[in-house]
Amino acid sequence: MAEKEEFTFPSRFESVEEAALRTEDFARKFGFGDDFISAVDIAVRESVANAVKHGNKLDESKPVEVSLTCSGDWLELTVRDHGPGFSHEDIPDPTEPENLLKASGRGIMFMRTFMDEVEWSNHPSGGMMVKMRKKQ
Repeated sequence: MAEKEEFTFPSRFESVEEAALRTEDFARKFGFGDDFISAVDIAVRESVANAVKHGNKLDESKPVEVSLTCSGDWLELTVRDHGPGFSHEDIPDPTEPENLLKASGRGIMFMRTFMDEVEWSNHPSGGMMVKMRKKQ
């Protein structure tokens, strides 16, 4: 049976750290190890930072919603913002020579690198959702 926890954070950068700490606590409760937690930590920090900055544009009246689910040896993390949305395909590849010195665009690459599955979708009530899964 799957275990689930949900959190709502204001759209400010301090929420990134709080989301990371709560995700670590959740993962440790189910016996996930340090390497696993380090990978998930990068993904949760990137996704929440993106939701705060790019999705909700630091508008504290717009929440960032985080959902954590553990099912067997899988951890699923969903982050939702309440912004206008975007197409992840339109984000330039940070490994292309013309993008190497740009400060943005690496978060999506990190999420794809450290998680086993990453999907973006528009939420039916507005905003963007990123759903990520990692297997122990």
